[in-house]
Amino acid sequence: MNLNIIGYFIYLSVTILIILKVGKICYQNGNIYVANLIPDHADLCQKINQILLLAYYLLNIGYCAMTLISWQKIISSTQLIETICIKAAVIIFIISLLHYLNILIITKYIQKLIHNNKN
Repeated sequence: MNLNIIGYFIYLSVTILIILKVGKICYQNGNIYVANLIPDHADLCQKINQILLLAYYLLNIGYCAMTLISWQKIISSTQLIETICIKAAVIIFIISLLHYLNILIITKYIQKLIHNNKN
C-alpha cells in the first residue's frame, strides 16, 4: 500500500481540523477588534469579520493542499509520522505567525487612530 496516500489523508485531516478550530476561535473573538476599527457599524464589522474568516480558510487550506506536491515518496511508517509532524508544524507556525501579524497591525492602527483623535 502507498504510504503517501495514508499520509495525505492524515495530514489533511489534522491540519484542516486545526485550521477550522483556530478560525472559529479567531472569528468569535475578532469582532471586538474589527468593532474598534469601525465603531457604530456592527453589521459592517460582522461582514468584514466573515470575509477575514473566509480569506483565512482559503489561504491556509489552499497552502495545505499545495504542500502535498512537495512530499517525497514515503517508504516507512517512521518516515510517515515524521513527514506528517513536520508538515503540520509548518502549518501551525504559519497560522500563529499570521495571527500575531494581524494583531500587531490592528493594534498599531488602533493606537494611531487614538493618537490622531487626541490631537
